[in-house]
Amino acid sequence: MVSFLVDYRTESKNNTTPFESLKDAKSAIRYIRENASSFNIDKNKIIAAGGSAGGHLAAATALIDGFNEETDNLSISCVPNALVLFNPVIDNGPNGYGFERIGDKFKDFSPMHNINKGAPPTIIFLGTKDHHVPIETAYEYKTKMEQVGSRCDLKIYEGEKHGFWNHRNFENYKKTILEADCFLQTLDYLKEDPIVPIEKM
Repeated sequence: MVSFLVDYRTESKNNTTPFESLKDAKSAIRYIRENASSFNIDKNKIIAAGGSAGGHLAAATALIDGFNEETDNLSISCVPNALVLFNPVIDNGPNGYGFERIGDKFKDFSPMHNINKGAPPTIIFLGTKDHHVPIETAYEYKTKMEQVGSRCDLKIYEGEKHGFWNHRNFENYKKTILEADCFLQTLDYLKEDPIVPIEKM
């Protein structure tokens, strides 16, 4: 597996809006896909992953049609082939997270409100005490995904809060990485036997 760490514009650093953040995420997927041969990767096995706001952007690259950078080659798809989402902000609607910054544009920006047929297979990790992403939101997302015929695995962690999977919580970090690994094995993106034994991680 080849990993890319994608940066994106934010209000605090660049005085930009969430819409520019999504443009950057979509540009990144297009860049990777366009240059797949240079990176020696399969352009049809691109996985977008992220946590919290990054999880929103990963999901949005797959589901949102608008908010494309003018300089992008729109003939190159920005839709990843699979999604690995860690407590993602998937609902920007009036009852979701970030609505005050999005407003009525949530209808075109919120992953929850744009799930359509062809949505890529997805795995979501969420704690039951997450105060930013209610557990009910994840179940609703899973239901909507399945209604359009897409796979959505939901891994619930009892008593865990937002960001429970971060590296500083090493046991949870290992658990979620292993679950993600197993998910990607089912898609034939990874093999069962690891290159590095998990005990040495």
